Amino acid sequence: MKVLIAGCGWLGLAVARTLVARGDRVVGIRRDPGAAAELETAGVEPLIVDLLRPEALQQLPDDVEAVVACLAPGARGTKTYERTYLDAVRTLLDAYARRETRSFVYTGSTGVFEQTDGSEVSERTAVLPASDTAHVLVRAEQQVLARAKSCPTCVVRLSGLYGPGRFGVVNRVREGRLALGPGDDAWLNFCHRTDAARSVVAALDRGRAGDIYHASDATPVRRRDLILWVADRFGFDPGRAPEGPATAATPNRRVGAAWSRKQLDVALAYPSYREGLGEAFSESS
Repeated sequence: MKVLIAGCGWLGLAVARTLVARGDRVVGIRRDPGAAAELETAGVEPLIVDLLRPEALQQLPDDVEAVVACLAPGARGTKTYERTYLDAVRTLLDAYARRETRSFVYTGSTGVFEQTDGSEVSERTAVLPASDTAHVLVRAEQQVLARAKSCPTCVVRLSGLYGPGRFGVVNRVREGRLALGPGDDAWLNFCHRTDAARSVVAALDRGRAGDIYHASDATPVRRRDLILWVADRFGFDPGRAPEGPATAATPNRRVGAAWSRKQLDVALAYPSYREGLGEAFSESS
């Protein structure tokens, strides 16, 4: 099928390569003309479009059978989130919701959950946004799912992404920015790019209109255990933060994704951070 990937960057390209490898035709949207060569090398047809501009609707191809909205903001902040997750995605929905689109997958974030008690959150858990940006993420999901009657839209919420070229957690531990101390019993959740891409492709193929899926590995980890593992694996001493009370607003939850993996028939290549971060050791050696 012909698939449009809006936001064909670090994750979007991984999705595109998977689709191209199995014989699908992929059109990748980027705003920067300089990205065209990278897309072409991956077998992707580049489409240089700014989805925030009025003329974007006329620039989008008509003969698209499936859409992946895989956009990422260039910076944090409520306005930036609104423009990326609401305004740009609305352009795609306006373009394809009334056509014979077979699938529309929006990649959201498990950041819609801001529980601080260490509880498990599943695909059916009520969201608990506490920050302005988290509220935008919730509104973005609602906007996508509201079109489910006219277009087979679904949401794939992503946990903390990492993978080739993006092993920032290792540097944060090495530099002491992620350190032992107050709040280090909080749970963290990760998803390797390979498994995130698998989940998105599976949602394209088998996702049901109106459903929400999670892309997260099978092993949430306490911050303390992650720090100690990384420090031991890479051979440096873990830092220690100044003593003081943990910030009450710090997210602390365990993201469950077993239901999603079963529904979408996804097998994890990296069931825990151990397998995934091992790549960082190879990358740095």
